[in-house]
Amino acid sequence: MKTITRPAFAETEEKKSRFLAEIVFHDDLAKRIDELRVLHPKANHHVNAYRYLNDEEQLIEHGKDDGEPSGTSGVPCLKVLQGRDLINVAVIVTRYFGGTKLGTGGLVRAYSAAAHAACDAAEIIDYIPQGEADLFAGFSDAGPLEQACSQDGITVLDRQFDSAGTHIKIAGPRDILHDLAERFSKSNT
Repeated sequence: MKTITRPAFAETEEKKSRFLAEIVFHDDLAKRIDELRVLHPKANHHVNAYRYLNDEEQLIEHGKDDGEPSGTSGVPCLKVLQGRDLINVAVIVTRYFGGTKLGTGGLVRAYSAAAHAACDAAEIIDYIPQGEADLFAGFSDAGPLEQACSQDGITVLDRQFDSAGTHIKIAGPRDILHDLAERFSKSNT
């Protein structure tokens, strides 16, 4: 699976209709649609599609046509995300009607092209599952624990010291967290 490093934007045109496409993090979708409705009050549609993993690691995906004929916009955008194996992202396509009806096939092609353009503009990276872990080390192992927590991708969320040693809460890639938890388990207390 893949994801993006930051939001990206692209604009396409089909028979004088403008399609403003953005790819954003799924967590920002609702807020961004609200912003786009304010920024583009005369736009006819704000179609969107998303794919994300919920807390139980289930894949949730959906496409919304936002007033376009059923299946002509949201689902084609979703298929682009699926085809690129993108996760935890959403694509939003804002359409300004250009005066010429595109027909169902034309809408599918136009929305797909806009979603592809936004994906092409994005920096796409491998998706690495993230998590958190609570670690502990006695004072004699505090140095190795600190060194282990300083590696790339690990963020220290909290650090506490008590009479037994060092307690550290970290976030980062799950595979690294698993390895560190085996070495510095909180159950050592």
